[in-house]
Amino acid sequence: MREKDGLWAILLWLNILAVRQQSVRAILEEHWAKYGRNYYSSHDFEAIETAKADAMMAALRASLSGLAGTTVEGMAIAAADDFAYTDPVDGSVSQKQGVRVLFEDGSRIVMRLSGTGTEGATLRVYLERYAAGPDGLGEDPQEALAPIIRAAHQIARLAEFTGRVDPDVVT
Repeated sequence: MREKDGLWAILLWLNILAVRQQSVRAILEEHWAKYGRNYYSSHDFEAIETAKADAMMAALRASLSGLAGTTVEGMAIAAADDFAYTDPVDGSVSQKQGVRVLFEDGSRIVMRLSGTGTEGATLRVYLERYAAGPDGLGEDPQEALAPIIRAAHQIARLAEFTGRVDPDVVT
């Protein structure tokens, strides 16, 4: 993980490896066989002109109320919203923390703008899909997420607003 939480994930994995005395692959395959697999990826589109990024997010937010019940890339959308976070300590509310698109099969897309890049805006697109059963557990994440990736691009009209089709960073 590229975010600051990555260090904690690394420390957790080092602890798991020390206790289990197995390879990462063996641990993952055993876990996936028992519980299924969550495919996850983050796509970052960096240095988007701020006005274009803001226009895309405004149009996306305007479309949210009409997304539930529609189908994109063969997947039915269960819900779509603009996530707000309520701090459990002081009750303050942080609006516009990310646009979420939730599919009936449990897959989801989260899109948000980040201003932490060197210029313009960075669009962060988080993609997730759950796979259960013996089939589909060993796919490459980008292949497993391909329909969700295409859906994210269509729903946000990414190419139309930004002229971009490929992310700068894929994790």
